[in-house]
Amino acid sequence: MAQLVDIKQLNALALAYMGDAVLEVRVREHLLLSGRTKPNTLHHEATKYVSAKAQSMIVHRMIEEQYLTEEELAIYRRGRNAKSGTVPKNTDVQTYRNSSGFEAVLGSLYLTKQYERMNKIIDYAIQIVEEAKGAS
Repeated sequence: MAQLVDIKQLNALALAYMGDAVLEVRVREHLLLSGRTKPNTLHHEATKYVSAKAQSMIVHRMIEEQYLTEEELAIYRRGRNAKSGTVPKNTDVQTYRNSSGFEAVLGSLYLTKQYERMNKIIDYAIQIVEEAKGAS
């Protein structure tokens, strides 16, 4: 299939849209493979990984630890600064924007077929959430 769009030119919110889907699939896979199978439990558990609050916490830690490359940071900033026009009812604007930036990084890596790096970031994100759950 021919690529019709230059991924680097894609709107940051389009990248976040893709990143959200990629993260959701990987988190669901993680939960199922770790033995959690009740639908209600799955949904409740998944939100601990994919909520704006969780993603904002994850990306802040990755930035502090200089885990993201310069290019990934640039994409994060593009996603964070993109104006979505909507604000979710369950979180503040800054947290939502941070999570959009994180999702934009994942979406960009996915669309540029950098699956190994994308999976490394998601694996680390899952680890960060697991650690945070253990601490709470």
